[in-house]
Amino acid sequence: MTGFTGFLVKRFLQALVVLFLVSVIVFVLLHLLPGGPARAILGPKGTPQQIEHFNHQQGYDRSLPTQYAMYLKRLLTGDLGESFKLNSPVLDLLKQRLPKTLLLTVLSTALAVAIAVPLGLLQAVRRGKASDYALTGLAFLLYATPVFFLGLVMIILFAQVMPVFPAEAPQGETIGELLGDLAGLVLPVVTLAFAIIAMFSRYMRSAVLDNLTEEYVRTALAKGQSSRRVVVRHVLRNALIPLATLLGLYLPTLFSGALVVESMFNYPGMGLLFWNAAQGSDFPVLLGVTLVIGVATVVGSLLTDILYAVLDPRIRSVA
Repeated sequence: MTGFTGFLVKRFLQALVVLFLVSVIVFVLLHLLPGGPARAILGPKGTPQQIEHFNHQQGYDRSLPTQYAMYLKRLLTGDLGESFKLNSPVLDLLKQRLPKTLLLTVLSTALAVAIAVPLGLLQAVRRGKASDYALTGLAFLLYATPVFFLGLVMIILFAQVMPVFPAEAPQGETIGELLGDLAGLVLPVVTLAFAIIAMFSRYMRSAVLDNLTEEYVRTALAKGQSSRRVVVRHVLRNALIPLATLLGLYLPTLFSGALVVESMFNYPGMGLLFWNAAQGSDFPVLLGVTLVIGVATVVGSLLTDILYAVLDPRIRSVA
């Protein structure tokens, strides 16, 4: 089996192995909870009889291999446990919150890419000039600024000093309701976008600089093509290929940023759910969110590899 099909099979098998390891890690975390799963979930007021009953009901009194087999079976059937604080299945909570977090991250990423790509391109073609140094300094400043500080600056400037946008994100049960209040989406989206623009622009600058030294650029210039045409039609396309990889690998960082942004702006997504669960020691929710983020990261990396291979066929032969 060779070519693109072999590449896909290899990457898919690797993804399955990583997903298995993710499930093992989450299972181990469950048993590392203070006092064991029963004590962590029932709390300090749980009696020995209640703990014993809970362990028997959930299968925690059996051997670890048997427990893991039961855990894996529940996962495959979509059973992520139940939130004892919210009295609701974890899967239902994630179904409600995940689309909202996806909306926030997609809008923020789209805005970040729309700004970072031309910014990085401008830095590369004007390398060593004043504009390059200025933009590089701004990128480093944004990269070093914590997300929560960016959020505070946004709230102070645009919700208090100049009350243009509300400090609280839109509230609603559906995506349509959130999109119905576009003004409320501005500050959380822009805050999260600013947190990742610096990384994307620096990556784009490096990719463009690498391509500018390639032989095909000198050949195109020697044939009489203008520098602008070469950069826009050839260099830009090849420089976007590594950026596709960065987007897939940046998922965990995006979620960590979304967690902070959602808690600051009271955005009803998965990050806020995780934050509230951490404050209330709602361990089933914490572990469920951790598992979903792990799976999303693996799937994102797999899709990135496939996209990379589609854009650059050379990858298939060396992967």
